Amino acid sequence: MTVLVIGANGYLGSHVTRQLVEAGHDVRVMVRENANTTGIDDLNVTRFVGDIWSDDTLRAAMDGVDDLYYCVVDTRGWLRDPAPLFRTNVDGTRNVLEIAKHAGLRRFVYTSSYVTAARKRGRVSTEDDVITSMRGLTPYVRSRVQAERLVLRYAAEHGLPAVAMCVSTTYGAGDWGQTPHGAIIAGAAFGKLPFVMDKIELEAVGVDDAARALILAAERGRVGERYLISEKMISNAEVVRIAAEAAGVAPPKRVLPLPVSYLLATLGSVKAALRGTDERLSLGSLRLMRAEAPLDCSKARRELGWEPRPVEESIREAARFWVGLREARRRQRREAVGNDTAREGAAE
Repeated sequence: MTVLVIGANGYLGSHVTRQLVEAGHDVRVMVRENANTTGIDDLNVTRFVGDIWSDDTLRAAMDGVDDLYYCVVDTRGWLRDPAPLFRTNVDGTRNVLEIAKHAGLRRFVYTSSYVTAARKRGRVSTEDDVITSMRGLTPYVRSRVQAERLVLRYAAEHGLPAVAMCVSTTYGAGDWGQTPHGAIIAGAAFGKLPFVMDKIELEAVGVDDAARALILAAERGRVGERYLISEKMISNAEVVRIAAEAAGVAPPKRVLPLPVSYLLATLGSVKAALRGTDERLSLGSLRLMRAEAPLDCSKARRELGWEPRPVEESIREAARFWVGLREARRRQRREAVGNDTAREGAAE
């Protein structure tokens, strides 16, 4: 089959691309000019260079395509000015949908987020739990909800064969762009985390397993449906412990109590307001982390035949990835120094 991955250079997109190539498909990718494409540089794919506003490039890339995987998202939930979130996640998605509805696709697999599921502490949420009010939601969550609604509306009103994949926090190797959650793994693997935050739990899934779910959705997903993609809920402390042990270092001993986290988040929000900066730890970002509640992902298992591995395996793979990357860079520096010394000796 001929398939297109838009956002193929991203963390999840690169893993989707790799699995499609390994399956023998004719794979096209669309990436922005000057994007970091390390994750796909070794793959035999047809490249289209442009962004989600490059209409002519989008049309050319979609021409003759069977399945389209849309993996573009702005995840910077800490932005003081949330306009870029809505520009990319909502307006950009709409632009691509307008072109895709005329492309004769077999499937449009949209990468949504598990934050679009209505969650409440003390209960397990499913795909049937829909957010009905935007009150109290962070701008990032609002942008994801609006974008998913757009996709499902195009499926219902324009006949676009779309499915929405509500993917949770992804862990694994190949995080070349260093996602925020990947940075935590790296910090744990390098023994540089001063503490772990208490009472923070996240729904999580291996990035390879999430990519497999998207590909299964193209084959078996029901048009107009959404699927929750997560393996389990796991605490931040457990993620850090697993990563540290995989790297052979001790996990941090200090635990940051939740009230202290709120204090630091408040200071971050005040700093952002006074200095006009984007602070990753703010009341908004902490509120997003604290909004977690368990998800029931049995629909994806049942309808797609999806069988994810324990996410702990992917966390260990992520830790080994960062350690290996550090060692490779150290070897390169040593070799560079050795070459410089050899050249100096030859000159003498």
